[in-house]
Amino acid sequence: MLLELLERALGKVEGRRCVRECLAAAQRSSGAPIWVAAVGKAASSMALGAWDALGPALERALVITKDAHVSPELAGLPGIVILESAHPVPDARSLAAGERLLQWVETLPAHIEPLFLLSGGASSLVEVLEPGVSLKDLEHLTAAWLAEGIDIGELNARRARISRIKGGRLTVRLAGRAGRALLLSDVPGNDPAVLGSGLLAPAAQGPDALERVLVADVEQALAGAAAAARALGLTASILPGRFAGDAEQVAQQFTQAMSVSRAQVCLWGGESTVRLPAHPGRGGRNQHLALAAARLLAGTSDRMLLAAGSDGTDGPTPESGALVDGDTWAQVVRAGLDPEACLARADSGTALAAAGALLHSGPTGTNVGDLVLGLKGTA
Repeated sequence: MLLELLERALGKVEGRRCVRECLAAAQRSSGAPIWVAAVGKAASSMALGAWDALGPALERALVITKDAHVSPELAGLPGIVILESAHPVPDARSLAAGERLLQWVETLPAHIEPLFLLSGGASSLVEVLEPGVSLKDLEHLTAAWLAEGIDIGELNARRARISRIKGGRLTVRLAGRAGRALLLSDVPGNDPAVLGSGLLAPAAQGPDALERVLVADVEQALAGAAAAARALGLTASILPGRFAGDAEQVAQQFTQAMSVSRAQVCLWGGESTVRLPAHPGRGGRNQHLALAAARLLAGTSDRMLLAAGSDGTDGPTPESGALVDGDTWAQVVRAGLDPEACLARADSGTALAAAGALLHSGPTGTNVGDLVLGLKGTA
């Protein structure tokens, strides 16, 4: 049931469908050819949605996305340039992609209508650094900031301060030129100043004629899961607000809310954090949250919890998250591991793998943050 609800949630915010529907509903102001720049983990899916809706009017597209997140269908289309880049820690490809994006903006022909497609993950995928900041500096700072466990807003604000294209600076390069930006958001408040570290944020100075349209966010995903649960005859409740902060604390808050709720299905969206030790093990924030929840659910017979990244990856791992129940903690122990020690050294992935609890979805075509789904009382 939880896997089905997750699938329905992701389908509600799938980039291709959301972009296609948005563009199909919009009235074009001119018959000018359209050039697309798509950046983020969902860039490939969003670009396909633009192709579905615009057809021959889409003359060229620059698609910058994470390794192994490119649809074979997109790669076969004419006029498409695809750059695969690094995430979550940028590398030389990120700088090359950033320069290519900057060049794309600065050399747009006057008769072309620009369309930007932006999703989470862009912060690492593209970068043009301020003078005096090197790639080595960027790699070191990003790794250190991620290890601190700071929230996405503060993390992206720090990134913007050392960038020549973030924090609204790329928008300034448009020099007041009209265009549209479709946003698939993974950040609190769906704030363009935070999404992609403000890659398409409003210009701080000068004219800004870029129209920004939100096409998907975590609230839509949760609504899709809730509707699917009710269609299965289950009662469902969406916890208010977005979760944030330490993953273990989020696990405690969610399991407590699930225990007192009358609903059979509890849903929550957001993004937790994990403060990493000097030599972390295998895992990501959703795996850490799931293992912490398994400790709290231990011994129960009618509860289970799923925590997953909506993009299909959890931190630096290929897993999307994990699905745990009242026996998971004991399964880790039976496998010869100490789950408490695994939590302490940020090695949740190793523990969950031993329990057979990891989720492998692959790229999903979206990225609206993390989802936590709880199920109880159906045994």
